[in-house]
Amino acid sequence: MSSGTTSTKHDKAAEHGREVEWQLASTDLGSVRRWLADHGRIDGLLLEPRSTLQILDTYWDTDDWRIHRAGFALRIRSESGKAEATLKSLHSASAAVADRRELSEPLDNAESESIRQSSGPVGTRVHAVSGAHALVPLFEVRTSRQRFAVHREDEAQQLGEIALDETVISRPHGEPRTSMQRVEVEALTATHEPLQSLVDTLRSNCALESASDSKYSRGLKSVGLAPGPVPEFAPTAVDASMPMVEVALANLRRYWSAWHLHEPGARLGDNPEELHDLRLAGRRLEAILRQFRSWLPEPFLRVRPALKKILRALGDARDLDVALSQLEKFSRKLPASDHAGLEPLRRYLESERGRARTRMLNLLDSVSVQKTLQKFTLLLTTPASASKPPPEWALHVAPETIRRRYRKVRKGAGGLAADSPVEAYHAVRGHVKKLRYVLEAVAVIYGKPADDMLRALHRWQEKLGVQQDAAVASRRLMALASAPPKGIPPETLFLMGRFAEHYAIASTRARKVYARDYRKVRGRWKKLRMEFRESPVESAPALPDATP
Repeated sequence: MSSGTTSTKHDKAAEHGREVEWQLASTDLGSVRRWLADHGRIDGLLLEPRSTLQILDTYWDTDDWRIHRAGFALRIRSESGKAEATLKSLHSASAAVADRRELSEPLDNAESESIRQSSGPVGTRVHAVSGAHALVPLFEVRTSRQRFAVHREDEAQQLGEIALDETVISRPHGEPRTSMQRVEVEALTATHEPLQSLVDTLRSNCALESASDSKYSRGLKSVGLAPGPVPEFAPTAVDASMPMVEVALANLRRYWSAWHLHEPGARLGDNPEELHDLRLAGRRLEAILRQFRSWLPEPFLRVRPALKKILRALGDARDLDVALSQLEKFSRKLPASDHAGLEPLRRYLESERGRARTRMLNLLDSVSVQKTLQKFTLLLTTPASASKPPPEWALHVAPETIRRRYRKVRKGAGGLAADSPVEAYHAVRGHVKKLRYVLEAVAVIYGKPADDMLRALHRWQEKLGVQQDAAVASRRLMALASAPPKGIPPETLFLMGRFAEHYAIASTRARKVYARDYRKVRGRWKKLRMEFRESPVESAPALPDATP
């Protein structure tokens, strides 16, 4: 809801970042108004009239719906000469009540440029998600809001607020398209039970029903807008009768679709898994460009240098996400008395993460990278011209490609010992990833043996990854300990030593299961190798679509 820029609601939202409210549809607000006037006390709750507000909301997004794809609606509100921007989650954490993430901040004015220049919690996220894309107005919502404060009779603290909203929705600076009447009850504390009882009373006495849609969704419908779907690049189907170049292109389309799916969330930065998934999509794109370079047209290969640069920036930000996650897990093992000692380290890592994300976003939004990625999209959506040399069929060529990658894995793994340096284990991990990626590209051709091999490789790679994450984190902690930045006290340095021990223990455990995981991979390889036999392409069955 949000009762205007002067409400205590905004202090709560800024602190907790959530909005909890019941949205009720009404056909006669007049009768609700009269009932509330006659019932100043309900079930031990006191209802006190507040001033009526006149609110103008404008909803914004980019031309390609990046904010919507990140899971939010962006609203700029103008009320009583003040402006405020709000990002509100499109998804509720509860079916019984609208429980959504909400972030707000004041603005100098209600223009979109004001939010893009802001460094607050909304402005930084909007800029990160929208990048070089301009914000465009979607629709306007004009609301006359009559308010009632809700609190217990014997307490001054306000538990919630009832709002009677008479709303008109229009195109930006255009004629009204629809109107609606709503009763909204918002919780301003973590205590929701008394308000639930109040809502039940309002429903039964004022003929109110739960609203079937939000003002945002109603606004989109009223002006004839529908958020565009996540870009998907087709075809992505792979089958045994395809030449290698078509297998490569199908996989590039598959992972380019995944890139577009996760980019808004990775830009937003609130869910570290979105960055992780974006990086995985990028890694697979780079792997296809590398592993299939002998069959891909030259223009595709020119994308790879820019992609490698992007992956380095994504990796820097991801490493700090992992470091903060590991710090959180480590802190849960410590007594409460030690938690304050870790806070300076957490603040330092958060600061480093912010800088890494800034570099990542600046690179993604750079003119050169944007041009390269646009060219890549054009290449994937332009029909390929017929190749002059005869095609090399995947069924005939893929086995040897996979064998070469497996031989590199076997050579590296065979040379490892319990006391081998972490760099040697990391090199093997790199070979495992490359084998995984090339096998994934053609896995549908070989069915269950390929799937079993991929699962074994994934488990092995994860164990090898634990060692690498521990090595990266330990180096970071050692560098900090040798030259502590300002604000890192001795007690934090002591806990950092224990944190490094935590990583060392995790690394040792991962090494102990290394041989077991490698044995499983070798067993799966023997079964997969049996599938690598020459077969007439004409008799090869078509296999299902390799969706992300």
